[in-house]
Amino acid sequence: MAAMRYLLDTHALIWAVEGVDMAAAAIEAINAAAANDQQIFVSPISAWERGLLIAKGRITSPIAPGLWFDRVVAMKEIALADLTPGILTDSSFLPLPVHNDPADRILITTARTLDLTIITRDRAILRYAALGHVKALAC
Repeated sequence: MAAMRYLLDTHALIWAVEGVDMAAAAIEAINAAAANDQQIFVSPISAWERGLLIAKGRITSPIAPGLWFDRVVAMKEIALADLTPGILTDSSFLPLPVHNDPADRILITTARTLDLTIITRDRAILRYAALGHVKALAC
């Protein structure tokens, strides 16, 4: 049986890097992946989302958003997921009812395309997963 592979949604990425508490199951999954030399995926859309959060004053950071993201993807535990034209266009054609947030639609499509489980606290993504449209793990 193949090991589960994971994609961190933007908030889960920020929380994992900055040490914010997450659900035990999510921490166990991340630690197990690291113990097995299995990378956790992040999407380039998370760089954009984090930049927006900082620009809107919803979070603060002493490090420029681009530099922060570059440092994260340089970590051996992290892999940058491809953000292809196919993923971008397929995010417009997800099964209904679908998430309204375009960035989350891209994350969902990335997970579906690459057979990844999204680690998220986003209720809309978790509801979408409960319908069987994407795999998700609550954090």
